[in-house]
Amino acid sequence: MLFYWFLKFIAIGPVVHAVFRPRAEGTEHVPATGAAILASNHLSAADWIHMPLSLKRRVTFLAKAEYFTGTGIKGALQRAFFSGAGQVPIDRSSASAAEDAIQTGLRILHEGKVLGIYPEGTRSPDGRLFRGKTGVARMTLETGAPVIPVAMIYSSRKLPFGKKIPRVEVRFGKPLDFSRYEGLSGDRFVERSITDEIMYEIMTLSGQEYVDVYGGTVKKSMDATGSSAPEVVAQLQPPPEESADRAPTSLAG
Repeated sequence: MLFYWFLKFIAIGPVVHAVFRPRAEGTEHVPATGAAILASNHLSAADWIHMPLSLKRRVTFLAKAEYFTGTGIKGALQRAFFSGAGQVPIDRSSASAAEDAIQTGLRILHEGKVLGIYPEGTRSPDGRLFRGKTGVARMTLETGAPVIPVAMIYSSRKLPFGKKIPRVEVRFGKPLDFSRYEGLSGDRFVERSITDEIMYEIMTLSGQEYVDVYGGTVKKSMDATGSSAPEVVAQLQPPPEESADRAPTSLAG
């Protein structure tokens, strides 16, 4: 716990603020106490650094187990860093990986903590927003925790000597309350509808184009065929008129 605050306020935080000058909007939407889910788009490996720096509360993320299994001095240092930085290991190679991740997320929320998750399940392969997985819906249904949609936005900032570095903006949306669906955890239609509503809010905050395909599916096809993300998406997506009908929409409307 102490190492987390050391990283945030002494080791990493000041450097990140000085170099990237991240801006945050809507931090008041994150509750000061109690469980909450921060559901964010995922554009960069640094997302988990920039988002928590905007908040007073500690954010816990689910991280791949490989970060915690290294050997020797390097493995020990890496394990200490990610553990201290609020990462919880998840074995993504097992058949029960998805269920294990959900159970770990539920435990964190039942402890009254803030859980940071990426519903897309992977970094965007081309900067667009991809279809969300329904684990986030199950977590909010089983715990009653509000979901705060988050948008990570990156643009470039030109330095005086001509170089460019990323400009980072973090937008927190208004909490989404799904208590009207209490008791419906496990209903696939309800969980998909909730997930689509969350993705709609992230899309609205980020301004990203939405793609009704799982990002992980696109990456696997890219690796197998050597095609670019747009080429793979063009093959996997339904025709334009059908795709428009399937875009995520707000259930509130």
